[in-house]
Amino acid sequence: MAYLEHVITETNLDGLGPIRRGKVRDIYDLGDSLLLVATDRLSAYDVVMPQGIPFKGKVLTRISEFWFGKMQDIVPNHLKSTVVYDFPPACKPHWDVLRDRTMWVKKTKPLPVECVVRGYLSGSGWNEYRETGAVCGVPLPKGLVESSRLPEPIFTPATKEEVGVHDENITFDRMQERVGPELAERVRTLSLSIYRRAARLAEERGIIIADTKMEFGVDEKGEVMLIDELLTPDSSRFWPKEKYKPGTGQPSFDKQFVRDYLLSINFNKKPPGPKLPEEIILKTSALYLEALKILTGETLL
Repeated sequence: MAYLEHVITETNLDGLGPIRRGKVRDIYDLGDSLLLVATDRLSAYDVVMPQGIPFKGKVLTRISEFWFGKMQDIVPNHLKSTVVYDFPPACKPHWDVLRDRTMWVKKTKPLPVECVVRGYLSGSGWNEYRETGAVCGVPLPKGLVESSRLPEPIFTPATKEEVGVHDENITFDRMQERVGPELAERVRTLSLSIYRRAARLAEERGIIIADTKMEFGVDEKGEVMLIDELLTPDSSRFWPKEKYKPGTGQPSFDKQFVRDYLLSINFNKKPPGPKLPEEIILKTSALYLEALKILTGETLL
């Protein structure tokens, strides 16, 4: 397929300073700012798959930009620009690679936690609820089923681990120990506010945001900023509203499609990831593109 020939799973851009690779992004340190290049890599169960997903990096960048714009009055974010012409001069030789998949951002000190908000009971939250009746120490009503809508969104932080290491759900008390009570309370309040607004806007367009994870950093002035990506199919569970039916797993616009395939082949959730069939790759790409169109009205084709 022609689409597969344009997949970018790794970048090596000369003259742009030190590079660090995350699960999906290649991060270039420009001194007082960063370039976050969203590749087409896909991580499932914290394992990076060997093949990329067409258009994925561009979808993540565009959706993040969309949501950053919607949340600016709640909290500042790190985004300077996604337009290559705005980037520092050293980026010019690499415009073709960077175009549409790169965020030029302010530098911050990232908090060592993932800020997870759940509006529905799914994934690791559902597993934990079945065992304990709670999620990350937050008690929930009895009798909930898989995919139940929660009475109120809950904040359930997690550790932020290196590539190939599973993030661990933690209690709010443990988060306070990591970042301090005041900062923990601040980002919990921000996370819930962001989720509530996003969930309302997305549902109006036909998408349920079942849960999402966000990241925050602190700039040189001590100001809290929203960083990394925001409310994308990589960091969230997106369900089609019209097909929602509690009591079972839901069809989704995110990488759950890949997770389900991996479970079907009894993947052990350890590196290396298995080679994905072309039909799984293209179906996943189509779901990401559909999420972009529903949320923003934009297309990449």
